[in-house]
Amino acid sequence: MDPLMAFLCLLPLYPGFAAESPSCSRNVNISGGTFTLSHGWAPGSVLTYSCPLGRYPVPASRLCKSNGQWQSLRSTQLTKAVCKPVRCPAPVSFENGMFTPRLGSHPVGGNLSFQCEDGLTLRGSPVRQCRPNGMWDGETAVCDNGAGHCPNPGISVGAVRTGSRFGLGDKVSYRCSSNLVLTGSAERECQSNGAWSGTEPICRQPYSYDFPEDVAPALGTSFSHLLGATNPTQKKTKGVGRKIQIQRSGHLNLYLLLDASQSVAEDDFQIFKESAILMVDRIFSFEINVSVAIITFASKPQVVMSVLYDDSRDVTEVINSLNNINYKDHENGTGTNTYAALNSVHIMMNNQMQRLGMKTAAWQEIRHAIILLTDGKSNMGGSPKLAVDNIREILNINQQRSDYLDIYAIGVGKLDVDWRELNELGSKKDGERHAFILQDTEALYQVFEHMLDVSQLTDTICGVGNMSANASVQERTPWHVTIKPRSQETCRGALISDQWVLTAAHCFRNAENSSLWRVNVGDPNSQWGKDFSIEKAVISSGFDVFAKKDQGIREFYGDDIALLKLAEKVKMSTHARPICLPCTVEANLALRRPPGSTCRDHESELLNKLSIPAHFVSLNGNKMNINLKTGTEWASCIKAVSQDKTTFPDLKDVREVVTDQFLCSGMEKDDNPCRGESGGAVFLERRHRFFQVGLVSWGLYNPCGKSNKNSRQRAPKGKIPRDFHINLFRLQPWLRQHLEGILNFLPL
Repeated sequence: MDPLMAFLCLLPLYPGFAAESPSCSRNVNISGGTFTLSHGWAPGSVLTYSCPLGRYPVPASRLCKSNGQWQSLRSTQLTKAVCKPVRCPAPVSFENGMFTPRLGSHPVGGNLSFQCEDGLTLRGSPVRQCRPNGMWDGETAVCDNGAGHCPNPGISVGAVRTGSRFGLGDKVSYRCSSNLVLTGSAERECQSNGAWSGTEPICRQPYSYDFPEDVAPALGTSFSHLLGATNPTQKKTKGVGRKIQIQRSGHLNLYLLLDASQSVAEDDFQIFKESAILMVDRIFSFEINVSVAIITFASKPQVVMSVLYDDSRDVTEVINSLNNINYKDHENGTGTNTYAALNSVHIMMNNQMQRLGMKTAAWQEIRHAIILLTDGKSNMGGSPKLAVDNIREILNINQQRSDYLDIYAIGVGKLDVDWRELNELGSKKDGERHAFILQDTEALYQVFEHMLDVSQLTDTICGVGNMSANASVQERTPWHVTIKPRSQETCRGALISDQWVLTAAHCFRNAENSSLWRVNVGDPNSQWGKDFSIEKAVISSGFDVFAKKDQGIREFYGDDIALLKLAEKVKMSTHARPICLPCTVEANLALRRPPGSTCRDHESELLNKLSIPAHFVSLNGNKMNINLKTGTEWASCIKAVSQDKTTFPDLKDVREVVTDQFLCSGMEKDDNPCRGESGGAVFLERRHRFFQVGLVSWGLYNPCGKSNKNSRQRAPKGKIPRDFHINLFRLQPWLRQHLEGILNFLPL
């Protein structure tokens, strides 16, 4: 070895000679806010400022350079960081009406009011409020006389419009005033169907961002359109252009692009991964045909999974691949090359087209969705818009084929995310949004959790509840029904098909004429639901509450199961949909098990622990929490029955009362069902779908008492609460006997 080289190699061993890496100054506090560092005080670290709600940081971030100096990412001048108050833009003009107040910009909480001239109708929001993210709530106010082929498209706050003719083929264009950024379509055309092309343009402050509760429904509606489009034989609906339905035919290619560049912190990249996993899991739960591509990128893209791989259709393999992607794979190339990431999608599409044949239906009927998760602006590789143009060209995207491509550009983070670039990349579709900025990765996770809107799902696909933040209690558990006799206590039940309800036999114990009873099913058109009469009640012949009276057991609830056939079929909707019954083909699909699975396999998967978290629905519709006990825990749970000397004064063997037909709950901090909740489903959530494993039968304690049925009381000292639920795995022969031809059962 060269002597000089040997000396240099030894230098780090001697403290006096160690070359210190420069670190940046710690004098970077922001007045009224906080900051985070991506890599401490070392060169290359990005400092990101945060301010309280309703304020924004100037500058938004700084970079620690190799010379130990901080540099603001958008400016060469180093100014003291401050939190400034958020302002909403002011209208530049308002056609055929007036607005108040007239300010240069508006403070958070301030209102804007709009009024039309006589004879004109106001469409949109007459009053709008400035929100803490710099955006106005409500919708653009428009004064319209209804004269054009298309409705007056209006002028959003802060925008200037050119063009005042609204006939077929007429165009209008928009620009934003001062330093505002335009998102949406800068030009729109009046189409033959009476709708304007593209997306409404919005002028926003460069520092504005989206709240999760605004993004989730917009993204969800858009994505449901996309999933609906995976059915190539669907009928077009006049005026709507396409039905928003999740169908089981057709094919979707989903491309996930995850930014791993230096300005994305490793923790944030982890949330990109978790969000993508959540979304993949949710999409596969709809039983549609999906292939998933995974691409991570910084200076260069890395294709982790291609839609050409067989594994791309297997949810387990896709999630494994997402779990295994590594942030550090890109540590040697830290720039952001969005063009190269999108171009790798283009290459993948080209390869698939060559394999399938350009003219074949197999290629032309595939829908494509690209989800780009990034924290900011691409800074190398050229304009990513060129890659998008190439993708549009290979897919032959035109007005008739716009359904075949959706690009979601989602900026995440408090950095100066580039609105113009995101807007340029995101698809522009009538009534939909495809470009968003979320303030942090937690907000992204929240959005993805509620992204898929199932409100228009009209298929009888089982076990789908609407998990979005703004869903009603009935939409969350749309199988839940109320059974209403003429007098006595109400019971509950669960839709298991579009005409059959599963409930408890003891509900009909004193029923002389069930034709007078009604079953109340959720209905989107009525807050109170819709009543159905009962065509037939099938009550287990084995149920006899007095069967063991001579053994000193006053009441016995073995075989406490019944089926009701409704007089007419229930129309599937947001509020009415069947739950999945285990041991059926439908549940097997929802569990993503292989076709040869058995009932025993389902029991092993669903009741696979000694204590299983489960739910039932309360009198007021809320989802309550219990833990179902099995094995040794079940034996401990049922002991309480022999200790209840009031109910069972002379009981010799607890298993005479609690047979293996029953699941047990009520230990620890479980909720206890009330009288009147009998017959309701006891259900679990797996893979974003819901499975009924039992039904509420009887218990040792009624937490609602006689006063207020919506107020549950904990059991008093000395009273041991326990609840027992019919185990549907134990009553399979009876279910199969009466539901043959209605549900498709697996072998036992």
